[in-house]
Amino acid sequence: MPSKDIFEFQNAIRSTHGCESRWEASVRVEDKLEGKTAWSGIVEGFSLIGHPKAKHAYAWTYRDGNQNRTTMVLKIPPVDSPQTAVKLGTLPNDDDN
Repeated sequence: MPSKDIFEFQNAIRSTHGCESRWEASVRVEDKLEGKTAWSGIVEGFSLIGHPKAKHAYAWTYRDGNQNRTTMVLKIPPVDSPQTAVKLGTLPNDDDN
């Protein structure tokens, strides 16, 4: 059964991208920069229903100072996996990725 976070991501996808989504999977991702871990966490994968450009999206949260931030990245080239979504998804709710 999807967690509260999944429902929050789905609400964010709906408000940001104007479409419904279905949760597909949770994937652990570790992004390394110069041999050191730059970010490590769980990326949620969603299939999108009715989006004009993408069939899938990735979403995750990260800590920014004292706040939790959410990032959503559409699976549109060059994004082809949760790993590339994290590597390229540096702006919260970036509709261009």
